[in-house]
Amino acid sequence: MNNKKELKNILTPMQYKVTQEDGTEPPFENPLWDFFEDGLYVDIVSGEALFSSKDKFHSDCGWPSFMRTISEDAVTEKSDLTMGMRRTEVRSKQADSHLGHVFPDGPKPTGLRYCINSAAIRFIPKEEMEQEGYGKWLEKI
Repeated sequence: MNNKKELKNILTPMQYKVTQEDGTEPPFENPLWDFFEDGLYVDIVSGEALFSSKDKFHSDCGWPSFMRTISEDAVTEKSDLTMGMRRTEVRSKQADSHLGHVFPDGPKPTGLRYCINSAAIRFIPKEEMEQEGYGKWLEKI
């Protein structure tokens, strides 16, 4: 695992702010909020698989939204009482990167909306998944 000093040299300032300082990027001003191609979304820090493009949907919130994680143990959830509201924070399991929040207002069948910062994830196109070592996830795309 990279330490904070190493991560500051590897990540962009926004990626660092979001993943390491629990920040939030501006809505509608990020590259993946309206991006819909087949592939896999992974943690920008650890590379762990998080979300499938099959579960991404357009939610009009300004951030990438998914109805479920790619596996049951992909993320951890924590209570978040900041910003004067009660929310559920979503963090990557391996790297403990702040990803975003999950809300109970998503589409069926899950009813969930994982609202994720683009700065916290990297998209891997379906046709590149095998060569990047993510072949085991192809059936989920």
